[in-house]
Amino acid sequence: MDFLPDLTRTVLTRSPRPFLFLRGGERRLAYEDEENLGLYVHIPFCRKICAFCPYCKTLYQREEAEAYVRDLLREIELTASGKPKKRATSLYFGGGSPALLAERVGEIVGKLREHFEITGGIGIELHPDDVKEETLRLLKDAGVTRLSIGVQSFGKKFQRILGRPPFDPRAMKKALDAVKFETVSMDFIFALPGQTAHDLLRDVRIAEWVGANHVALYPLIDFSFTGNGIPAMPNGRKRRLLRETAARLASRGFRRTTIWTFAKGDAAYSSMTRESFLGFGVSAVSLLRKSFRINTFSLAAYRERIKRGALPTALTLRFTERQRMVYWLFWTAYGMEVREKDFERFFGVPLRKAYGKELLFAKAMGYVTEKDGVWRMTDRGAFAYHLYEKHYTYAYIDKMWNLLRREAYPEKIVL
Repeated sequence: MDFLPDLTRTVLTRSPRPFLFLRGGERRLAYEDEENLGLYVHIPFCRKICAFCPYCKTLYQREEAEAYVRDLLREIELTASGKPKKRATSLYFGGGSPALLAERVGEIVGKLREHFEITGGIGIELHPDDVKEETLRLLKDAGVTRLSIGVQSFGKKFQRILGRPPFDPRAMKKALDAVKFETVSMDFIFALPGQTAHDLLRDVRIAEWVGANHVALYPLIDFSFTGNGIPAMPNGRKRRLLRETAARLASRGFRRTTIWTFAKGDAAYSSMTRESFLGFGVSAVSLLRKSFRINTFSLAAYRERIKRGALPTALTLRFTERQRMVYWLFWTAYGMEVREKDFERFFGVPLRKAYGKELLFAKAMGYVTEKDGVWRMTDRGAFAYHLYEKHYTYAYIDKMWNLLRREAYPEKIVL
C-alpha cells in the first residue's frame, strides 16, 4: 500500500507532478491577504527525550533555552515588522515541552500581540510534570486559555511500554482545581500492545476526575527514526478498539470533534484545522494560500540565520491550485466535515465541480454523508482517514523529517 499516497495525489491533483520542496524561500512571508490565519510557536526543549515522540526536540538547558527565546522574538520581528496589524484566529505553543519556559511565554505572547490581534484562544502543550499551580498561574497570566497535557496513559503498564515515569494524578487535579482554564485537553496513545477499550476508558475517567473536558486519542505511529520498538497493533483490532472506545465516550457525553479528539460542552483544542497559519521556531511550518514552508530543524542553523537577519526557512513548496485543494481537503477533513461554502470561498470553485465524482464515491463507500452542502465523515470514513494518514506519514512526513534531521538546509526533496 506504499503506492497509495502517490496514487491519491495523482488522482486528486489530476497530474503526476509530485510535491517539490526547494531550499529556502523569499526573504519575507506575504501573509497580509490570508484569511483565518492561525499562529504556531515551537519550543523544542524537553527534560527527557521520549522514544515514541517524532517531533523536533532537544534536552533542556537553561542558557540555550534563554538564547532561543531571544532568537524567537527576533524571528517574529523579521516576519511581521513593517506590516499592518493582522487578525489571527488562534495561537498554539507546541514542542517539546513549552511550559519549561512558562516564565517567558507572556513575553512571547506580548511580542506577537504587537503584530497580531489574537481573537481566539491561546493553547499550550504541557508534560504532566509541568502541571503545577505556580506554572499554571504563569501561563494563565500570559493569556493562555487552553491546555493540552501529554498524559499518554495513566496506566503503569503502558507508561513502562512508552518509557514514561509514573506521575500522581492527584497532584495534577489539585493544581487544575486551583487554576481554571476554558479547555483542559489530555492526550492518550492508543493501539499499544495489549490495550483494550476498558484501558482507554479508564484513562478517560481519570482524566475527567483530574479536570479534563477534552481528550485526544492518537494512534501510535512508528517513525523510522524514533526506534521505539513497540509492535504495531493489527488494523482490524485497532479499528474495533477505536470504535468501541468512541461509543463508550459518546455514552459519557463526549462528542467527536475531529478524527482523534472528543469533547464535552464547548471545549476545543486543535492546532491542525487551519486554512493558513504562520509558524515560528525550529521545525515550525507556515501554510499560506500559495506556499508551504518549513523551518530548519537545527538549533545552531536557526540561530545563525536569525543572527544574519534572515528567515530560517529550510524548504518551500509552491502549490499548484490542485495541490492546494488536496492539502485543504486533507486537513479540513481532519475536523470530520467539509463545507461546500468554505471550499468555494477559498478557491472560487464549487466543491462538486472540482471533486464531484470523488465525493459520490466516498458517499457510496459509506465514508461520508451529505446534508445542505455539508459533507460529514462517518466512523467508517474516520478509520479510513486514519489508515490513509498512516501511509501519508510514512511516505511523506517521515521522509521529510528524516532529511531535515540530517541536513539543516537540504537542496530539495521530492514527495
